[in-house]
Amino acid sequence: MSLKNLLPGRLGFGTAPLGNMFRAIPDEEARATVEAAWDQGIRYYDTAPFYGAGLAEERLGQVLATKPRDAYVLSTKVGRVILDEIETDVPDFGEKGGLFEHGNPNKILHEWTAEATERSIEGSLKRLGVDRLDIVWVHDIAQDFHGDAWISKFEEARTGAFRVLSRLRDEGVIKAWGLGVNKTEPIELTLALDEPQPDGFLLAGRYTLLDHAHALQRLLPMAQEQGVEMVVGGPYSSGILAGGSHFEYQQAPPEIVEKVSRLKALTEKHGISIKAAALQFSLAHPVTAAVIPGATRPSRIAEDLSALHENIPAAFWHDLRAADLISPDAPLPDAA
Repeated sequence: MSLKNLLPGRLGFGTAPLGNMFRAIPDEEARATVEAAWDQGIRYYDTAPFYGAGLAEERLGQVLATKPRDAYVLSTKVGRVILDEIETDVPDFGEKGGLFEHGNPNKILHEWTAEATERSIEGSLKRLGVDRLDIVWVHDIAQDFHGDAWISKFEEARTGAFRVLSRLRDEGVIKAWGLGVNKTEPIELTLALDEPQPDGFLLAGRYTLLDHAHALQRLLPMAQEQGVEMVVGGPYSSGILAGGSHFEYQQAPPEIVEKVSRLKALTEKHGISIKAAALQFSLAHPVTAAVIPGATRPSRIAEDLSALHENIPAAFWHDLRAADLISPDAPLPDAA
């Protein structure tokens, strides 16, 4: 199914921060943020077992339990099974070490086999308190978590998760499936397979104002040719494009801080917000179906909606190109 036909609007809500990413968020603040998203018309919610070892799913589910199930689209991910036992060691999250240190203390099984995929879905349904999922993403079968071993994890998913999700889609249990990753290569590999194809993919952090040239080289032309659509995760590059200090889930390095200051100088010159530039840039590619920024404060939802509809003059995009701050191949809003 086309993601653009499935998703209700171009702005969704990403729940990674609700898993206590970077900081411990009070339950009431998390609930108020989801309620704010609902009250302001957002009807697509993305989550994952990995976010705080089930915490984000639990928090999202507490709010969605009060809403009509047919009124929203819900996606979660497979590849992590949350166990009942408590983690006693420091978990190894590859490049993302310490990301959810304030989440639930449960041990996480990292596995993409058929059996683990079905267990993962069962656990998500229970934590979310729903009877069905709309989209399921195969989570993090990429270099940032597995280094050189990522190909073996990909193969585990190809023969396990991919086939389970293809069957569930064919049976009408889910409406769509794809990959949810922070790297382009696993998606390119999947699109090249002579097997049942995904309906789309969730690409986090790789199609933003700060980082998009690599995705434009191979992945997005392949996706466009095959009619496979993209949800853009992390459009603010872990927060650095929204007033934060993180890039790629860590403190931003000096060269990124310098690039952001140049971007901000141009947004100030044209009297626009950098959030608006970030969201509208990610949405301008024809493959993009939606963007899903995360939030942990209710006020952020209104900011995101305002950014989505803010009027950005064509001269701003021309200035970005002239300053070599975006790729010459990047599609721009309204063909600016």
